[in-house]
Amino acid sequence: MTPLLLLLALVAGAGAGALAATARLARTRQDPRLVQARHEADLLRVRTDEAQQRAGLEAEIAALEATIGGLRHQLADTSERQREQAERERQEARVLQALAPVQETLRGMQTKVSELEQQRAAQYGALEQQLTAARTSTEQVRATAESLAAALKSNSVRGAWGEAQLRRLVEAAGLTNRVDFDLQVSTRSDDGVRRPDLVVRLPEGKCIAVDAKVPLAAFLEASEIPAGAPGAEGARREALLQEHVKAVRAHIDALAAKGYWTDFTSPEFVVAFLPSESLLSSALAADPSLLDYAFGKRVALASPVNLWAVLRTVAFTWTQQALTEDAQRLFTLSRTLYDRIGVLAGKAEKLRGALERSVGAYNEFVGTLETRVLVTARQIGRMDQTAVLPEPSPIDTVPRPLTAPELVEERPRLSAVD
Repeated sequence: MTPLLLLLALVAGAGAGALAATARLARTRQDPRLVQARHEADLLRVRTDEAQQRAGLEAEIAALEATIGGLRHQLADTSERQREQAERERQEARVLQALAPVQETLRGMQTKVSELEQQRAAQYGALEQQLTAARTSTEQVRATAESLAAALKSNSVRGAWGEAQLRRLVEAAGLTNRVDFDLQVSTRSDDGVRRPDLVVRLPEGKCIAVDAKVPLAAFLEASEIPAGAPGAEGARREALLQEHVKAVRAHIDALAAKGYWTDFTSPEFVVAFLPSESLLSSALAADPSLLDYAFGKRVALASPVNLWAVLRTVAFTWTQQALTEDAQRLFTLSRTLYDRIGVLAGKAEKLRGALERSVGAYNEFVGTLETRVLVTARQIGRMDQTAVLPEPSPIDTVPRPLTAPELVEERPRLSAVD
């Protein structure tokens, strides 16, 4: 109900109350004071009712105004939200329009990712096959290694393996068998027959003896135990490495006692070839003084790396020796050729003199012919016109003399043996 309608209802109620009081007063026609009192009471009641109705109407009007204000605020908020929503929708539309190329790119990327996923699945399959093959190969290598380790426990097999490694190494260094080195060269001495595994030949008849005997038993057993193994296994590995050091020391002593350098024109040492880097490195790690001990015994411990470097140096020395010999021969031939060119220059000078003398004799002949013979011949020609002798012409060209200083100047004669 609106405030206007409520006010009209209040006025109508007040008028009805007044009419009712007047009607009661007219009916009763009682004491004027009583009527006045009743009239005042009715008037007071009417006023009270009017005040109550007015207060209620004012409260309702205030509530309605508050409701209207709230509705206005809600309407403003709704309008603001609608505007914000419209602006957001426009911004989203612009963003979507700007992101359209990105969306296309994302679709392409998704397609590419799908292809890559398929390729990855195929590669994983191939990788699994390769891993299976590698696992099989590893098992085969492990079995082969175990067989090789078992075979290397034999002294004859160890010796053959060391000799094969040594021969492959010298050939890789560029040395030629029976030219730059010899295998299994036997020598005789008061102690009997001695035979180093390799003799490397040096320029000027020098040699270096190399032995390829390999102490492997303790090292192979130690290699079966992982490095850093704890407890008893680690202690056993250390003990085996110490046995390997003792075996290498014993090998050094044996080589020093043989004294191979006395059988050849050789530096006073022998090379002990260990055909594996780990053989030497493990021994030196277990006993760092082993190298000095070997030097003191005139034994050079050599692994494949440093022995290859030494052999490569020997091959280079042979190459330089050959170049030096060729250069010396070329120098000798050059001096001989120089001397012979000098002899040839002398003969050329003699030939030039002979040619000049020949030209002079020819010119004298021409002069005699013209001044003596042709005078008489012309007199005969006047008698017989058919006999006409041609007039010879003298030679004006002379042989070209030698002008090079090497061929003209006096110089000492070089000998081919100087």
